[in-house]
Amino acid sequence: MKKTLFSVIAVLCLIISCSSEPKVDPFNIGKTNIGYLNDSTQVKDLNTIFKNDSLFNFKEDDGFTGNINNIEVFEKNGNPLLIITPSEALDSTAVLSSIRIMDSRYATDKGISTMSTFKDIKDAYKINSISNLISTIVVNVNEINASFTIDKNELPANMRFDMDMTIDPIQIPDNAKIKYFIVHW
Repeated sequence: MKKTLFSVIAVLCLIISCSSEPKVDPFNIGKTNIGYLNDSTQVKDLNTIFKNDSLFNFKEDDGFTGNINNIEVFEKNGNPLLIITPSEALDSTAVLSSIRIMDSRYATDKGISTMSTFKDIKDAYKINSISNLISTIVVNVNEINASFTIDKNELPANMRFDMDMTIDPIQIPDNAKIKYFIVHW
């Protein structure tokens, strides 16, 4: 009787401990993770992580050029989710270098997604730097290792063509839309 009771208690403890694992939000963006992906995920693990989705990796011999081919992740219905850039070309053990967020369901703990505006970003995070490029500006947020690209067409006309201009966050309109959202590791 004591052995049976002990066995039942042991099995119940095992079941409870297995079911109490924290649930991962597959669309949550953190500093070192995006859903099930993290800063130590290897390229070879992507097929397992996205087993219900489609991966597209244009594999051309890039050994001569040294270019790294991106891996695109699509839902089965064809909607784009992510564009993943590995740290090394043609290496299945390479870790992920950067991830471009394509789907608006991916959001940070503070609710920033591809549908957010510049005001949303500056209200949620400290802006570390702004890079002035030819046709875009890049807003860097170190707190989440992210960069947000905004098209210069979202800026006032006097700021669109001067690449030497230092852009201050106060000069960017609050309603400026995000063009790209990339997390770097």
